[in-house]
Amino acid sequence: MARIRSRDTAPELTVRRLLHAGGYRYRLHDRRLPGTPDLSFPGRRSAILVHGCYWHRHPGCRFARVPGTRTEFWQRKFAANVERDSRVIGELRRQGWRVLVVWSCETTGRDLAAKLTAFLDGAAAC
Repeated sequence: MARIRSRDTAPELTVRRLLHAGGYRYRLHDRRLPGTPDLSFPGRRSAILVHGCYWHRHPGCRFARVPGTRTEFWQRKFAANVERDSRVIGELRRQGWRVLVVWSCETTGRDLAAKLTAFLDGAAAC
């Protein structure tokens, strides 16, 4: 597990490339915010979290499976991850931030750029 990165993952880099190509500028991993969001847009008070389907338990996703060995350990670990994610999103929203969760399986689709643009442009109108 030491080789599993929390920053600069392939899905995160995909999101960053799309946003940068679309002309959006952002802060990376702002430690002043709860949960250190992957991307934050302070002027828009918006944050994007890029979640791995496996680690963050994307509902209904084929990648969110539980390993066959040590299942109790993994279920506890995954439950703690989901609880932490919920807490972080709630805290960001209480502080007035809009939050978008992008799942890793969504980064291979064509609709991601439109989803990101709709989220950020909607934030500008608020």
